[in-house]
Amino acid sequence: MTTMRAAVCVRAGGPEVLEIRELPVPAVRPGWSLVRVMAAGLNRSELRTRQGHSPGVRFPRVLGIECVGVVAASTDPAVPEGATVAAVMGEMGRQFDGGYAEYALLPNALLMPVSTMLPWDTLAALPETYLTARGALDALAMGSGSRLLVRGGTSSVGMAAVSIAAAHGVEVAATTRRPDKAAALRAAGAGQVLIDDGRPLGQVHGDGDEGRPDYVLDLVGARTAVDSLRLVRRGGTVCVAGSLSGWLIADFEPIAMIPSGTRLTAFHSDDVKGDAAALQRVVDAVAAGVYRPHVDRVFPLDGIVAAHRYLENDEATGKVVVSTR
Repeated sequence: MTTMRAAVCVRAGGPEVLEIRELPVPAVRPGWSLVRVMAAGLNRSELRTRQGHSPGVRFPRVLGIECVGVVAASTDPAVPEGATVAAVMGEMGRQFDGGYAEYALLPNALLMPVSTMLPWDTLAALPETYLTARGALDALAMGSGSRLLVRGGTSSVGMAAVSIAAAHGVEVAATTRRPDKAAALRAAGAGQVLIDDGRPLGQVHGDGDEGRPDYVLDLVGARTAVDSLRLVRRGGTVCVAGSLSGWLIADFEPIAMIPSGTRLTAFHSDDVKGDAAALQRVVDAVAAGVYRPHVDRVFPLDGIVAAHRYLENDEATGKVVVSTR
């Protein structure tokens, strides 16, 4: 095959700037291998890139910070042709073309070979989402029996974090802006669901300091981080690992806004790019039924405009996947 179909972001703008085009299949070069993409998970960072909010991204560009598929042509003896692989981050879909295509030429350092019989659409829901959730929970360093609040619970990372934490014996509460999504959070393992109406949250697990969570995983980010610091118990930890409300906390005053003894940390999914062992552990846990990934909807590549609108309108509960098969 000399040409392929790809969803190309032709300029900054709304979902309509994504166009299906025929492009040449990328030529393999040293240090890079060609992957036949079978499916790709969608992420909100791709919406922001499409809108023109990712500095340094030049259009036209094939977006997609992650994908799963089969190695079609390899320059790495450790990852031969025919191997099942996933890739995520590392400027994929930003500085070079990403997963919204039938083929992707990717740096060998990003390729994560995995052994699995999971369906492609399920596998595509795991790399960015579960590696981010797992890494963020590790940053919180929780123990079994701890109390966790996940803010932005019905995002794909939020659903994954709820599933992982509940599987490890953590008492989980989660927030959503949509009451109709509460059942999905409970099914994922949340013992309590709180409706986020934009105002500061009240007590989570009861009255007094005993009602405060020990840890908060804040995936909303800039808008709620200060409230999360107020809400967590004194000496607890808040981890910001999402930016659903933007990147910057306005007028942030650490001494005034971080209670004494309370900890604020963060996690970025770029820290786990190329970590095949971590992804294999996630895949094995999903296959064993320990983690319960939630694939909300699968769109064909031709439906990429509708898929972006669906995600942008907050209709999804969990992961949206695009199939290139």
